[in-house]
Amino acid sequence: MIRTLLALDGALVRGALSLVLAAEDDISVVAEVDRGDAVTWTIRTRRPDVAVVDLDLVEGLPVADACPLLVLAEPRRAGSLPTRLTPSRTVGILGSDVAPQRVVDGIRRLSRGEPVVDADLVLAALSRDSPLTPREEQILDLTAGGAPVAEVAGSLGLAPGTVRNHLARIIRKAKARTRVEAVRVAREAGWI
Repeated sequence: MIRTLLALDGALVRGALSLVLAAEDDISVVAEVDRGDAVTWTIRTRRPDVAVVDLDLVEGLPVADACPLLVLAEPRRAGSLPTRLTPSRTVGILGSDVAPQRVVDGIRRLSRGEPVVDADLVLAALSRDSPLTPREEQILDLTAGGAPVAEVAGSLGLAPGTVRNHLARIIRKAKARTRVEAVRVAREAGWI
């Protein structure tokens, strides 16, 4: 039996996937969470074999190699995959718009230690037209989450002035007037 954690934002999607997985003879859902801060605790206490996690909930997960992660990402946000995933983890990546059976197959493959990669998602990441550098994407992504300049600087090991300089370049590249507007433009364009 493959013990599975569902860490997905949105009760409807999480519930539907839970029903799909419950119909499988070799997969059981041991826990469901909808917040990133609950993922680490749940992995440690419930000890799933595989965790199915939204890309938005992956950021900053300190659980290194605790269990394989099957990350579901929106195709329009594929450009942020390399900056958000920690290479030391066993990670599979699928688009959030794949058929439920692909998620079932991905869980099985990850539990056996096999790679799981959505080719369409990889192509979307490679063909993105983002003018932002990977560092600018990191900074804007943290800023979009509400982190102040000092917190962004501390988490990335940068000086606050360096973060402000990056933000000024981001605002120019996004043709925005403010950080908030730059975040909106970047999200709509799929840069973050």
